[in-house]
Amino acid sequence: MRAARAHAAWRSAPGIEAEDIEAVAEFALRHRRHDRPAEQPPRPDAQPQGQSSPSSEPQGSGQWGELPGQPVAVGARREVPRWPKALSIRPRSHPAADARPRAGKLDRGPRGRARAAGQGSVAWPATLLKGRPRQRDELCWAQRTAAPTQLWLVIVDASASTRRYQALSKAKGLLAELFDQAYRARARLALLTASGREPRWQRHGLKASAALQPWLAELGAGGGTPLLEALQQARQWLTQRQRRYPNEVQHCLILTDGRLKAWPALEALPCSSLLVDMESAPVRLGRARQMALELGAQYQHLEQFNLR
Repeated sequence: MRAARAHAAWRSAPGIEAEDIEAVAEFALRHRRHDRPAEQPPRPDAQPQGQSSPSSEPQGSGQWGELPGQPVAVGARREVPRWPKALSIRPRSHPAADARPRAGKLDRGPRGRARAAGQGSVAWPATLLKGRPRQRDELCWAQRTAAPTQLWLVIVDASASTRRYQALSKAKGLLAELFDQAYRARARLALLTASGREPRWQRHGLKASAALQPWLAELGAGGGTPLLEALQQARQWLTQRQRRYPNEVQHCLILTDGRLKAWPALEALPCSSLLVDMESAPVRLGRARQMALELGAQYQHLEQFNLR
């Protein structure tokens, strides 16, 4: 019944019908049968062999859109060096090298007093709301502004091709170090995976936390390569977020092996981007480099990041 319920949900049907039970009976009861069942007659609505409707074409490259992702192990962690104007990640030479200052112990504000009286610019709206100032002590001074919030958008190609030669496993080792640095930098993360028939959002601009490690451990490879759809969704989401948070600093990291048959002309993303090529096969196609060139993104291969 659970298999029939899943088949009915896959058809977007309101309930379980006879055709759902017939579709899963052979797979669910095969181990209980001693004789081979007769072949089922073709359904009237079934299309002839060799023909397929345009709406049934799987998205992505190949015919692997129906396959679920298979979990892969997290590879060895890799050092994340300074990426010029990409993700603004500094090498961690000291345990507190890239930590933010703690909250100040003075009054007025979560970070302490902005500056001593008589320094900085005068906040005239707040000053005039209290009346006409007659002495210097009656002036209100502008508080210190916090550093702009950083947003890191990570697009992970988790198609079936990334399972070969442990490509995704090695990339997960890089992501593990990246998530730790995002947590220390108080950055916000948005995760978008491209696998199966369509890309899926895993996180929408939330602060990095330790909850990312279990998700990273369960991340698997399988299915098609809807990377083009993921790039289109990321472009639209970043544009909308820029209108909502104009002071936010956005960066994008794309991990892919570039195993696409062909793609139309790509439009650059509206932020600084870095494409990491994780193709690990002995014979490499090098399509990820061409993709980075069209996206206007920096290019680096995964092997350029040293193991820790």
